[in-house]
Amino acid sequence: MSKKKTKFSCQHCGYESAKWMGKCPGCGSWNSMVEEIEDKGSSRRGAFSGATSTKRQQPESITQIKSTTEPRIYTKSLEFNRVLGGGIVRGSLVLIGGDPGIGKSTLLLQTSAQLAMNGQKVLYISGEESTKQTKLRADRLDITAAELYVHAETNLELISDAISTVKPDLVVIDSIQTIYHSDVTSAPGSVSQVRECTAELMRIGKTNGIAIFIVGHVTKEGAIAGPRLLEHMVDTVLYFEGERHHTYRILRAVKNRFGSTNEMGIFEMKESGLEEVLNPSEIFLEERSQGAAGSVVVASMEGTRPVLVELQALISPTSFGNPRRMATGVDHNRVSLIMAVLEKRVGLLLQNQDAYLKVAGGVKLDEPAIDLAVAVSIASSFRDVSSNATDVVVGEVGLTGEVRRVSRIEQRVQEAAKLGFKRVIIPEKNLGGWTVPEGIEVVGVSTVAEALQYTLGG
Repeated sequence: MSKKKTKFSCQHCGYESAKWMGKCPGCGSWNSMVEEIEDKGSSRRGAFSGATSTKRQQPESITQIKSTTEPRIYTKSLEFNRVLGGGIVRGSLVLIGGDPGIGKSTLLLQTSAQLAMNGQKVLYISGEESTKQTKLRADRLDITAAELYVHAETNLELISDAISTVKPDLVVIDSIQTIYHSDVTSAPGSVSQVRECTAELMRIGKTNGIAIFIVGHVTKEGAIAGPRLLEHMVDTVLYFEGERHHTYRILRAVKNRFGSTNEMGIFEMKESGLEEVLNPSEIFLEERSQGAAGSVVVASMEGTRPVLVELQALISPTSFGNPRRMATGVDHNRVSLIMAVLEKRVGLLLQNQDAYLKVAGGVKLDEPAIDLAVAVSIASSFRDVSSNATDVVVGEVGLTGEVRRVSRIEQRVQEAAKLGFKRVIIPEKNLGGWTVPEGIEVVGVSTVAEALQYTLGG
């Protein structure tokens, strides 16, 4: 007889305890310990018929190991290929998370159809919808790929049999929280089920050279649900972001063993599905108001791509004892820091002013090069003086009020020139060493006060 043991596992970090506790010692979350039954006598390995026995290997010198280029599967979406580092690597395990209804299933179904049209065999496993529901979505997206196979199943052993039968090049699991292993007695979506199912899928993908995409639910805080171990096991972690009530979606890589984690792909949700946005700067600036105080354009780098985005600030007298500081798309702590620099080094009395900042278009900016644009937009709204509509501002701001150099200044200026801007305010240390494009003026500044003199006239 197999021995059954009761344990309590944290659904956030995977911490295990012999007794229930209100607060998890591992991550500090409350009411996250859930009872699970562990069957000591059951075997959880080798469920997939294609699993091979381990082969003993000897350590090798790194100078004797041959370098190889990972073969990739290219999709028709340039944005999707960019985020993945140049395409889908065979045998890789990719986790994609996002809010409910954001378009994860639509993105993966469209990508599956594109690969199937190119001759790749794709198996789409739906654990949340029936095959008829998936067919309805495919009809809406006008998908008619014969090499795209759909299977509605949640049992991992049956999924393994389907993979061995179809022998696909790509497998999509939608979603991992609905898949269960029959040897694990806990409920689907629990720490044990998610960990064991992901490990089994990883063995299937690595052994047979099959690229596997896993859809993961997210918590109300925006993190992928389940244990943190899930993100450590996979090769790539993608986040699909954006407001459900806006048309633009942003795909980011927060972990990528086969490429950069700084890349960003932008899509637009339409009635016929997701369409990639190849020039996002024009999209983010098309509704910009001319001559509005508090509006400044900044050139931000998203990986290797420069993106021009509008920063908006609204400064108004406070009616509370403590002024409010609210920011959307930028860190509110950075806003408070820059306002302190403006008050101390420039002389703007902002201690009795509410500050509201927003990045137009729903983009999130987190690089230091946007500091100077934030300072100019705050000063513009406070003085009620609009900046020049053809100016672009780039620079990092220090606590002493100096403007520090930024990276990739040439690509930022070229993007501004391509979109018709006439002048770029940059750090003085970035002048020289590169060629200024025709039709645009480059002005170097060393302090925030000097930048305000150029942009606002004082």
